[in-house]
Order: sequence, then structure tokens, then C-alpha cells
Amino acid sequence: MPQIEICQAVPEDAAEFLAYTKRVGSQSDNLTFGAEGLPISVEQAHAFLQAMNEERSSALFCARADGVLVGTANINGFPRRMCHRAELAISVDQSYWGCGIGTMLMNKLIAYAKENGVELLNLEVRKDNAAAIHLYQKFGFQMIGVFPAFFKIGEEYIDFLLMALDLR
Repeated sequence: MPQIEICQAVPEDAAEFLAYTKRVGSQSDNLTFGAEGLPISVEQAHAFLQAMNEERSSALFCARADGVLVGTANINGFPRRMCHRAELAISVDQSYWGCGIGTMLMNKLIAYAKENGVELLNLEVRKDNAAAIHLYQKFGFQMIGVFPAFFKIGEEYIDFLLMALDLR
């Protein structure tokens, strides 16, 4: 098992982050993007990571296995009357599924949320993504609804579960 390190992403991670999104996007249909990765430039990714580091209730964390980016997790806080809430997302390189990286990233996200005054976390997950659903339930996330036809891949519509965790 490689040495896994979890750290907050910095703007200098922009190019590596974009390459990672292309890699994981080609491995699974569970993400909002495919093999094309995120449709932004390195400069835009740099600005995004800078902004994430400046927001109190938002952050992006990287999981590195022996220095190689193999997972990401982000928490995005909401503004104004929703500032007690945040949305989160996790992705892990398929080669590292089942190695506990999702659990490590989830621990980091929840700790960050608590430290920064976030009281409610929510996420969306493919209805058929049993491994991710199990991870979220392990941390106490509850299903609060179903979003029909959340994704459309080709001609197939895919429902998602809406899940929430109350940290109060």
C-alpha cells in the first residue's frame, strides 16, 4: 500500500488537477464530466484554486499516493441565508478504489466543515453507485430525495440520490 497524504490544494496544483480530471473522467460515468475533464484552462483552474483557499467554508483537498494525485474532495459553502450549508464531492482514481482514500477524504471534509461553521452538508450521488452510497451512509448521510434524470449520458437518463448530513 502506498503512502497516502491528504492536503489542501494550492493554485500551483492547477495543471496536475486538470490532468487528474481527464484521467478520472475517462474511468467512470459517476462524475459530471467525462474524459474531456473540466472545460477550463490552467489559468482558470489556478484562479479557482486560489478562490477556494480564500473562502472560509470552501476548500479542495488532494489525496496523493507516493506524491501522485489520486483523489480529490471539495466542499463548497453557500452564501447569505444558506451560509450554514455546503455541498461536497469526492473522486478517486479507479486504481485506488477500495483503498480507504474516500474515507480519508470524507474525514477531512467533515473536520473542515466543523472547523469552519458549516452545519449541514449535502451531496448528489448516482442511484446505482453502491460504493459511494455506502461511504456516505457510513458517515451518517441520510437520503432526502431522488433527483430524476439528473444525468443524461447519450440517450440514457440517470437518477441521483440527494443526501444530507446534519452536523449540529
